[in-house]
Amino acid sequence: MSHTILLIQPGEISDTRTYTDYNSVRECMEGICRIFEEHLKRLHPNSPSITYDISELFDFIDNLTDLSCLIFQPTANMYVPVNKDWIKEKIYLTLRKQAAK
Repeated sequence: MSHTILLIQPGEISDTRTYTDYNSVRECMEGICRIFEEHLKRLHPNSPSITYDISELFDFIDNLTDLSCLIFQPTANMYVPVNKDWIKEKIYLTLRKQAAK
């Protein structure tokens, strides 16, 4: 359980910057998926259900102006930044574990 801060800027305008914190990396990755799902719901408001594949999620991530996480490392007593590629790898592993259940 590593406290994780998600930093996100969806658009070019700096006013779109926001952050959210989570109790773990897994919760953060699930949070990013929920953000994408909410985005899809806004795009398709009349659809009774939303489905997507991981490539669409990764395209969404790639098209964000900025997305990064700060993950607390207790041994160093500091937050370590990670980039989009690291986030996509963790999302892939998280979704793979969920699919295996």
